Amino acid sequence: MRSRSVPQSHHDHDHHAPAAGRPEALDTAVPDGGRALRWLAGDHHVHTQYSADGVYRVIDQARHARAYGLDWLVITDHGGDEHSRIGVDAVHPEIVAARAELRDLLIFQGLEWNIPNAEHGTVFVSPGPNEVAVLKEFEQTYDGSQMPATHTAEQNEAMAVAGIAFLGEQVRQRHVDAALMLANHPSHRGIDSPHEIRDWRDADPSVAIGMEGAPGHQAGGIPKPHGFGGARGYYYLNPTAASFPGYPLEAYRSWGGFDWMTSTVGGMWDSLLAEGRPWWITANSDSHAVYLDNAEPGPGSDFAANGRNNDPVYAPRPTIDGDFWPGFYSRTHVGAVEFGYRAVMDGLRAGRVWVDHGGLVDSIDARVRVTGGSPRSGAVLGGTLTARRGTPVELALEIELPVTPNWAQFIPRLARVDLILGPVTGPVADRDTFTAPQTRVVTSFEVGPGARKLSVRFDLGPVDQPYYVRLRGTDGNRTQPGLMGADIDPYGPALDVDGDQDPWTDLWFYANPIWVLPE
Repeated sequence: MRSRSVPQSHHDHDHHAPAAGRPEALDTAVPDGGRALRWLAGDHHVHTQYSADGVYRVIDQARHARAYGLDWLVITDHGGDEHSRIGVDAVHPEIVAARAELRDLLIFQGLEWNIPNAEHGTVFVSPGPNEVAVLKEFEQTYDGSQMPATHTAEQNEAMAVAGIAFLGEQVRQRHVDAALMLANHPSHRGIDSPHEIRDWRDADPSVAIGMEGAPGHQAGGIPKPHGFGGARGYYYLNPTAASFPGYPLEAYRSWGGFDWMTSTVGGMWDSLLAEGRPWWITANSDSHAVYLDNAEPGPGSDFAANGRNNDPVYAPRPTIDGDFWPGFYSRTHVGAVEFGYRAVMDGLRAGRVWVDHGGLVDSIDARVRVTGGSPRSGAVLGGTLTARRGTPVELALEIELPVTPNWAQFIPRLARVDLILGPVTGPVADRDTFTAPQTRVVTSFEVGPGARKLSVRFDLGPVDQPYYVRLRGTDGNRTQPGLMGADIDPYGPALDVDGDQDPWTDLWFYANPIWVLPE
């Protein structure tokens, strides 16, 4: 392993930073209390036969998720008339039965929210006696499908904010222990505007916690004749009258399989982090119908009447579609203090999350700590290190590399890890801001062939202004300078090309940020 610095150093960056604001209130405690966190892999975006375009039973998705190594799963069938009238109630006994059968898999009930005036989002709650009632009232009141046709865009935006506030109130009233919302495939149609994202989080930061850093449907780019021959994540659309006019055309495509908001260093995600907003990323399957699976909805399915497709039956020709089973390709790893529903939701809310494609890495332990501190000290992913001004701090990074094949039957090789740093400059004047021009890649760590582990101690220098750091890594197969320029991101992910996006040949991981604050 060797470190490769990029054109602008951390210290040059700080020297030119404006007077910085402070982040919003963050948990500065070491969440594991000095103990190792338990990293639980999961998927928060999975469909069943209770979606009009879904095929599988709950137990089908759950069994595959467990077989492919997941610890937790969220069932998120599409919100709408049939689901709110029938599906949200009817799917519940199947979820309960799957929980009983697979006791080592945490199965949440949720739904895919049609966010009024925006894209979709995952909404889910902790299990309990009121989980169905809360989801049902939420869907019937706040789903975009239920909005009056006479509503203006502004009225629909207000209903989205009210829906998030409603979920928070259900927690405060103790109807459910916890409720979370994550924006799904945010750049797909360009209709999740920057101010809406900020509004969602401000409505209740304990509920609206982040977005899909990478969409599902990753098999969509496998070339013909063997694959769908489209785009990873089905990111093949173009702007419409409903799209936010400021987004560039590149926003409608995936980059190394990741959403433009996440993959652009100095882009939309960084603009939120630079404000000090805890806004986390995830990855998932969005599984509906799995690539090369021999199943189709049972004959005579009438979703409009029954709110579900009939149980799947054998199909003699395998499906050529864009989905993988949960856990087969995309994984969201959550740092939890124990195995349990609340622990997973707490870990997600705290941002103790890293995501990967194709089993690129086995584990990540990243901490920012006072230089020379004990190995278990400091702030982990999603956390904050507060130190006296002038105190030297360092990044301590340990990455375990895979030694067994992934589900495509090869051992992926991590080639490079990038360290990205940005100053915290405070709230933006324009809530439609989607750039953070001072954020950049400050160094890269190269990984030699045959390595089993990457161990890094990187000097971040003395603390003088608030900033955050985040990490990403790649197999190095496809790179290009980032959209903000080579001096910001010299070796970023490449723009995915429609019809030729084999997901197994372009693997990345991303980790949520760690903040550093001077006292």
